[in-house]
Order: sequence, then C-alpha cells, then structure tokens
Amino acid sequence: MSGRIGVLLLSMVCAAAHAAESVKVPQSVPFAEDAEIAGNIKHDCNINQQLGQFIAEYAKAKSVATQSVASTDKTMLGRVLVVEIRDAVSDGNPFLGHHKSTSVRGALYQDGAVIAKFKGRRNSMGGFGAGFKGSCSVLGRTVKALGEDIAGWLASPSDDAQLGDLK
Repeated sequence: MSGRIGVLLLSMVCAAAHAAESVKVPQSVPFAEDAEIAGNIKHDCNINQQLGQFIAEYAKAKSVATQSVASTDKTMLGRVLVVEIRDAVSDGNPFLGHHKSTSVRGALYQDGAVIAKFKGRRNSMGGFGAGFKGSCSVLGRTVKALGEDIAGWLASPSDDAQLGDLK
C-alpha cells in the first residue's frame, strides 16, 4: 500500500513541477519566412515586439509563467512557444475607415516534441475614435488581442486550435 502512495506522491510532484515550468516566449515574434507583408508595416510598425510583450503580459494575468527570450525554436529544451506572424494587412486610413488584420500560427513544444498547435487571426477597424488613430495603432490592437488569445491558449493548449476571429 505504501508503494502506491509513494508513486502517487511522486507523480503529483512531477505534475506540479511540469505545470510550474515557465514557457519560453520570444521577445519579438518573427514574420513567417514566406509571408508577403508590406514594407511600411515591417519598417514603421513594431507589431513583432508588441506581440511578444502582449503574450507575456496576458500570460502572467492568466497565471502562466513565462520567460522572455530573444528567439525561440522547436529544438530548445523545456516548454517553448514558437510563433510567427503569417500575415499583416493595413488597408484603409482614418478618413475612409481602417481595415487591418494580423494572422499568426504557432506551437507549444516540450523538449522538442510538439504539445499542441494553433492558428489565429484578429481584424480591426480601429474601434472608438478610429478616425484619430494611425495605421500602426490599429494594427497594434490586432496584436494585443492576439496576445491575449495566445496567452489563454497557453493556459489550456488544445491541438489545432483556431484563435480570435478564426473561431
């Protein structure tokens, strides 16, 4: 009987340690290698850094421990979030109306083995006061929402999840 209790206690300790292990999150989320994103978005807007910051910020709010690192890849040890921006569109303007969107894809890995994958997309027309906002500001709204979506997914990852406006 005591052997079973010992195994049970050991498995509980291992599960707690696994749950408490922080997730490595990129400080700057890269554009996908095959992404065709307008130069003005790449050079004028800092959605890469914003997305990394929002993921970490919202993960903390959801009690998901993260560790910001310069970059991530699936070969890293531990729990690793590999995410990339697949598309970013900045149509419209404050006068005619904003039509912005950002799409991402990513996966959570544990010691090189995939745990779960996701795709996400957020659209924005600028919200309240859109006529007074610049294009980068409205794109920033899309990555803020995606950061919250991804952090929620990290709290309870499911494979092939569709986040944000893909639901």
